[in-house]
Amino acid sequence: MTAHDEDRIKELLQQALPPVDPDAEPARDLWPAMLRRLDSAAATRPALRRVPWLDWALLAGLIIFIAVFPATIPVLLYYL
Repeated sequence: MTAHDEDRIKELLQQALPPVDPDAEPARDLWPAMLRRLDSAAATRPALRRVPWLDWALLAGLIIFIAVFPATIPVLLYYL
């Protein structure tokens, strides 16, 4: 890539992207809306539904693995 190409790309990018005001702020504060959304999602779900099904499947697999290979218990405890 030559210097002419780099200058041309820089010029095209400056034309395509408007300058950003360093003192620009969002039109409104998004944090209160995020807190309301989290509170409403937590209130509508029962306690057992908060754990995804994949976590239950992994726990069941771990219990089965330990039941089949009990000698691996010290190894698993070491890596915890």
